[in-house]
Amino acid sequence: MRSTKQLHHKLIRDCKRNNQKAQLQLYKNYAQGMLFVANRYMKDIHLAEDVMQDAFIKAFKNIESYKEEVSFGAWLKRIVINQSIDQLKKNKLSMVSINEEVMNFTEDDSWEVEEEVTSEMVIEAIEKQKEKYRLVLTLYLIEGYDHNEISQILGITEVTSRTHLMRGKKLVKEHLKIKSHAEGY
Repeated sequence: MRSTKQLHHKLIRDCKRNNQKAQLQLYKNYAQGMLFVANRYMKDIHLAEDVMQDAFIKAFKNIESYKEEVSFGAWLKRIVINQSIDQLKKNKLSMVSINEEVMNFTEDDSWEVEEEVTSEMVIEAIEKQKEKYRLVLTLYLIEGYDHNEISQILGITEVTSRTHLMRGKKLVKEHLKIKSHAEGY
């Protein structure tokens, strides 16, 4: 049995030749995972499906630019994330700019929470935040982007990214504290 990487290599090569069967196979392999990624940003399954479809179209149109420096899944995921953020911007997502001279703060890197708090509870708390905080929290904590990358993706300054992360983290902690007290922890 051929390895997944070899199979994907052949599918990708066939996609570069505009083979529709290969495109359909790659779509089937990645659609569910990419829908999950898009839905994390869009918060509406129908919008997420549209974003995912647009991302696949963009990926297939630009597949020649895929150089196998990263896995195909990682390359596609970045397209889905960028497509999601572009759609949010089109939907008039407003980002608050922070005056850099005014913002001199020390970021508290402590992400400690009560033992009873699960990752699902943290994700749920992130999802309840305002869009600007949710995006930065998701990109930073879940996707693993740094502030420089987040600033480029969202078109904000690194200071704004750090500020949104700090404020979002504070709100998430407050949400978790309220939830744990309500549940008797």
